[in-house]
Amino acid sequence: MRWVQAGLILCIAAAFGLLYLLSAGFRSEVNRALGILGHGDVAGLREYILSFGAWAPVASSLLMVLQALAAPLPSFLITFANGLAFGVFQGWALSVFGHTLAAAVCFWISRSLGRGFVEALVGRAGLESADRWFARWGLYAVFLARLIPGVSFDIISYAAGLTPMGFRSFITASILGIVPQTFFYSFLGHRAPEYVWAFLVFSAIVAVSAVAAVAIRRRKGREDTS
Repeated sequence: MRWVQAGLILCIAAAFGLLYLLSAGFRSEVNRALGILGHGDVAGLREYILSFGAWAPVASSLLMVLQALAAPLPSFLITFANGLAFGVFQGWALSVFGHTLAAAVCFWISRSLGRGFVEALVGRAGLESADRWFARWGLYAVFLARLIPGVSFDIISYAAGLTPMGFRSFITASILGIVPQTFFYSFLGHRAPEYVWAFLVFSAIVAVSAVAAVAIRRRKGREDTS
């Protein structure tokens, strides 16, 4: 069964790669989406999503998957843009669906293709950090990761696929953590988009503080050992 899943994922990846190489229009669209995500332009992202008209919700969901595959692009920017584009409640519901879809894709890629592929995709350091997160929090790791700003949503999803955790438990924990977080982001994106930058700064501070704390703890551990 695992070989079938791995083969299916590789076929999809190959089809995407060929389409990207052979179709100038498709390549331009992917590069444009990645560029907007990379610049953190919430207003531009809103306009990009709405440019697809009736297909805008589909475009938003596919953007969630795209950013998950191009980690570490920030997924919460899409949630802000959804709140700005569709309103608080519709943007929230769409973001919950998009996050859940992206999480499922990350989980099954990891479970089907194994650790080596995931390390190549997200980096060894990020994956090892996620391993420590799971070692510390166990079954609550996925739920807590969805709630705490600065914790990489997608790397946790990839790491979960390498654990014995069942898919149903993973998705349930993801949704329970996603629901309150995405509501806050959608509300902020719709009602106060001018303050999104403040949240981005806050998230960066949390992430840097977490990295610094881990580094200090590891250094102290080596000193105690010596």
